[in-house]
Amino acid sequence: MQKNTIISIIISVALIGGTLYFISDRSASPNGEVAQSQNVEIRDGVQYVTITAKGGYSPRITQIKGGLPTKLVVKTDDTYDCTASLVIRSVGFQKILQPTGEEIIDLGTPKSGDKVQGVCGMGMYNFQIKVS
Repeated sequence: MQKNTIISIIISVALIGGTLYFISDRSASPNGEVAQSQNVEIRDGVQYVTITAKGGYSPRITQIKGGLPTKLVVKTDDTYDCTASLVIRSVGFQKILQPTGEEIIDLGTPKSGDKVQGVCGMGMYNFQIKVS
């Protein structure tokens, strides 16, 4: 009796876990990367990409359109970890961000195929903006 109950519990947990895995993985691309576009807004012909810095960068991967003037908005909110020390080599940006606020960084007009990589000062956390 006890052996059957344990087996039933294990099977139930496996089924629930598998279902949750497949539901959460629906937004992933074939190579497993999740391209976020909810953080991109075009206003007055300028493309704005918003990234949050705190315990990492979110979202980690963003897809944007090429050929548009683009600005990166990095938001911090009581950010005292290494994500406040931001480096974006492709545009020559390196700065320690204010613990709370927004930093607007001009990314120029990226071309299709470009990638903009941001990394914390320690190299632990990063984000990527892919241009299509």
